[in-house]
Amino acid sequence: MDFGLVGFSGKMGKVINETFAERDYRMVLKVDGSTRSVDGIPKVIIDFSRPEALPQTIDLCVRYSSPLVIGTTGLDEDEFKKLKELSKVVPIVQSYNFSIGITLMIKMLEEFSSKLSDWDVEIVETHHVHKKDSPSGTAIMLRNAIKNDVKIHSIRIGGIPGDHAVIFANDGEVFEISHRAISRRAFSLGVLRASEWIIDKKPDFYKFSDVIYG
Repeated sequence: MDFGLVGFSGKMGKVINETFAERDYRMVLKVDGSTRSVDGIPKVIIDFSRPEALPQTIDLCVRYSSPLVIGTTGLDEDEFKKLKELSKVVPIVQSYNFSIGITLMIKMLEEFSSKLSDWDVEIVETHHVHKKDSPSGTAIMLRNAIKNDVKIHSIRIGGIPGDHAVIFANDGEVFEISHRAISRRAFSLGVLRASEWIIDKKPDFYKFSDVIYG
């Protein structure tokens, strides 16, 4: 499978390229800022860059009729509207976290958090010092799964790829559900799965949970 990668020189971009190379997939389009190299038509375009790169990514998807897998964080409402418009033309998988474990964690929270509606609940998320958005997109996804006005505590320290904990407590006990990414490969494997899944899908706006649960 030939693929394009926006943000190819970033930490996540490098891991994605390594993971795809294990399947003998070929990066035929690579973009980072003003740098662009094209060596074929991508079957799918992957974007792990910054919000300001989105217009270029959209142009490339339209030009090559390529599906999009996007994990860029920090997108605002207007940028989401642009993605929704693009999804009428090509299929899109969007997520702030392509970890299978986080996807399962969200499903669990959706199913049981209502049974703890009278408990206190807060979220703690920890990431490396270079992560710009705070709180993380993943923490927001977890809060949305709880469907409550939950306080999020954000920590930026060291080189941690991503730790997330949801803590429920009452006067008698504490219940915690957590996830720890030990390397960025946790995310690149999910990106690979999403990219293989989306290439034969009709134009629409998909979440990573659609990839996992069908």
